[in-house]
Amino acid sequence: MFLLKLILTSVLTAFFRQGNKSDYTDMEFIDSYSFNKDVDLQFNSTVGKFVGFTDLGKKQAEYANKNQAFIQQEKAFVDTFCKHNAQVLDSRVRDKAIEPTVIVKSVKQGEGRHPALLLCSAYDFYPEKIKVSWTRDGAEMTSDVTATMEMADGDWFYQIHSELEYTPKS
Repeated sequence: MFLLKLILTSVLTAFFRQGNKSDYTDMEFIDSYSFNKDVDLQFNSTVGKFVGFTDLGKKQAEYANKNQAFIQQEKAFVDTFCKHNAQVLDSRVRDKAIEPTVIVKSVKQGEGRHPALLLCSAYDFYPEKIKVSWTRDGAEMTSDVTATMEMADGDWFYQIHSELEYTPKS
């Protein structure tokens, strides 16, 4: 006896195409239809029509694309679903700030005329913009400093790393 599990799912997705503009002009709506975890059919608001990925999905896309009222309804979802929900949720997140966890450690000890290396890592902060700077005797160090760009952790938080190469004073 075989147990056949058939799963038909429809997933509505809204996301920003280029960054996250506060006017929401770069939002995109995607409506995907899957069967057994394989995407058969998908509507993308930037493409403006359904695209089929399987034989059945191609037939469904051809049929759906002939119904202009349905296509216009799908296109409207970028405003009625994506932008509306983004505006509601955005106000809960945009003005929030999470202080970073900062770790400074010596990576390489200075030996003779060879410089030492310090590493400063800032983790789990939001929003993305942060400035990491090094000071010595109250003055900001600008030479012998390297830094990464802010990097997304994949969980809405960011991290950045900066290194300072210096010769210790005796």
